[in-house]
This record gives sequence, C-alpha cells and structure tokens, in this order.
Amino acid sequence: MEKNICVIGLGYVGLSNAILLSQKNKVYAYDNNPEKIKLLKLKQTPFSDKYISEFLSRKKLNLIPTDDFEKAVKDSSIVIIATPTDFDDKNNNFNTSSIEFVIERIISLKSSPLIVIKSTVPIGYSKSLIEKYNYPRILFSPEFLREGNALYDCLYPSRIIIGGEDILLNYLLNLFVECSDKDKIETLITSTAEAESIKLFSNAYLALRVSFINELDTFCEIKELNPKKIIKGLGYDPRIGNFYNNPSFGYGGYCLPKDSKQLLSNYINIPNKIIKSIVDSNQNRKEYIANNIQNLSPSLLGIYRIVMKSGSDNYRSSSIIDIMKILVKKGIKIIIYEPSIKEGVFMNCEVINNLKEFKDRSNLILANRINSEIYDSLDKVYTRDLFESD
Repeated sequence: MEKNICVIGLGYVGLSNAILLSQKNKVYAYDNNPEKIKLLKLKQTPFSDKYISEFLSRKKLNLIPTDDFEKAVKDSSIVIIATPTDFDDKNNNFNTSSIEFVIERIISLKSSPLIVIKSTVPIGYSKSLIEKYNYPRILFSPEFLREGNALYDCLYPSRIIIGGEDILLNYLLNLFVECSDKDKIETLITSTAEAESIKLFSNAYLALRVSFINELDTFCEIKELNPKKIIKGLGYDPRIGNFYNNPSFGYGGYCLPKDSKQLLSNYINIPNKIIKSIVDSNQNRKEYIANNIQNLSPSLLGIYRIVMKSGSDNYRSSSIIDIMKILVKKGIKIIIYEPSIKEGVFMNCEVINNLKEFKDRSNLILANRINSEIYDSLDKVYTRDLFESD
C-alpha cells in the first residue's frame, strides 16, 4: 500500500532516500533552497551522482519536489529529516539547530507524523528531543552512503538500522527493505542512542583505517620502503583485506572528519586514547604532506583537483584544502585545476580550467588522486596515491 512521505533536506542523504522511497510511495521532497527544487522539477540532480541522474531522467517516480512545507508535512504520515548538522568546533558539538527548527514547525502545524531523523547527531540527542518536545514518535535511522554513490547505497544497503521505541519500528524497517534492490539485507532494531552510536563508531573506524594506512605510508616514505608492497602484504590476511587501504593526504568529506570529532566529544570523562588519536593523526598527516611540499621549494605549485573523490563534486572538508591553507601561510604560490569551480579565484589562488595550461605552468603538481589526465606529467607530480582508487 502506497504511503505519503515527506523528506526534508535534499542533500545526498535526503534526496537519495526520497528517490528510493518514491519508487513505491508518494514522496514530497522539500528543501529551503529554491534552486534545488527548480532542478528537481526539471528532473536534474543538484549534485553529482550517476544513479540519481539516471533515476530522475528515466524512472517512473512519484516524487514531488516542493517548497510548500505545510502541505508536504500535513499530507504525510512519515517525515524524514535529513538537514545538515555540521560540527561546530567552537562548541565542540554538532550544530543540530536545523533539526529542532523543523520539528518545531511540524508541531506548530498540529500534525503528528512519525518523525525519522537521518541527519547525523550526537549520542543521546534523539531521546533528548522526545523529552524536550514531549513527542514520542521520533526515531533515528543512520545512513551509510558514499558521495557520488548515495542512491546506489540506498538501493543496495550494507545494513538498515532503526533506533527508537515506537510501535512502528518494524513498519518503517520494512518500508526501506521493500524499496531496495538487494535480496538479503542485514537489519537491526535498537534504541535511538545505540543507533546514533553505530553511525559515529562506524565512521570513526573508517577514519581509523585511513589514518593507519596513512601513518604506514609516512613511515615508508621516510624509511625509503615500498608502501605498496607492504600494504599488499597486509591485505593478504583475510582479517584485514585488500580494500579501503589506499594512502591519501588525509580523510575528509561530509562525514569522517565531523563524525570523528563528535564521537570524541561524547567521550568527555570517559577514558580513551584511540578516538583522540584518530582526530590528531589526520591533522598530523596534513602537516607532514605540507612540510614535504615546502621542502621541495616549488616556484609555482599546481593543485590537481580538490574534490574528495572521483565521481563527486564535493570539496567540503577536503584534506587538500587544509594542506593548501598551510602552504599559503608558508608563502607557497599556488594555482588550482578544478573544473567544478566556475570562479577564477579560490582561497585567493588562481583557478585554471585549461588542463594543458595548468600542467605547463606548474613546476610541481600536488594530487591526492591521480588518473590518466596527468600521466604525461608524472615526473612533476607529488602524490601518495598508490593504487589509483578511492
């Protein structure tokens, strides 16, 4: 039976879930950014994701992009909140004001839908909302999506986890299972705090793995060892595996930096060494890379791409941007090649979208990830990309 669902916040998480559920349900897709709504009405995606583009243009979806909050909420029995919750370094916590703003608007409409939070939040946050607003129908369901592959990961989820105490837990779980294309999905029902913990610990563990491989790579570079062979040798152990093991300039993107910091902030008065080291190690890696570049004394340093990964147009919290900030302070002159930036200047550095000109002018090229575009300039490329993969 078709349900009426409202998804609020159309970033990677919100839009991919809206499309997933609109295959078999009527879904209102709401965002306060009019440009996103305009693009979606034209069946165009506001960001880079192959599956989202294909589904919008080719699939029959009951998806209604809208800027009418009241109608979207009042017509829906389920409201999914996927608004941004960036980490506030000053307050050492996620900024969850967007979630509270949405919930207060829902309550003001005298509407009582089942509210499902998909935004990443501190541990214990969902329970605090239930108590604050005396609104027991709040569940938390974490997402585990990759940038550029968000809809694919919704269609073929690694697991579906729902946290809460509402009698509709199983109903919601089945809703997501029915819309996926995967035959067998691992599912789990927990408390809201346990579901919140799974999200943060999962991303912190991935950040730990990135940090471990990066510190291995630092050791090998200094000791003049072959990191590729050492990593391959580690990966032959099936308990470790040959995946998620390519050195980089540090972890970045939407989730790993902020989720690791949030988890650490939840450890106040709780003994820990590893969690703090995950956060510290990432900063150490970026400083190490920047120092290496400074020691090479480039007259004009070219930054090849600042997006986080191939297939993505996101460069928020990209590790290479933090390295650029360090290098600019050290007085290194920088030019950038990044087609996703339309302006001619970024961070007071010149942006060049002619690749040949970029390669000709750069006497050293810094590349977090390499590909065939710069094979002809490898003699002046500094990278730690050993396997040419994300």
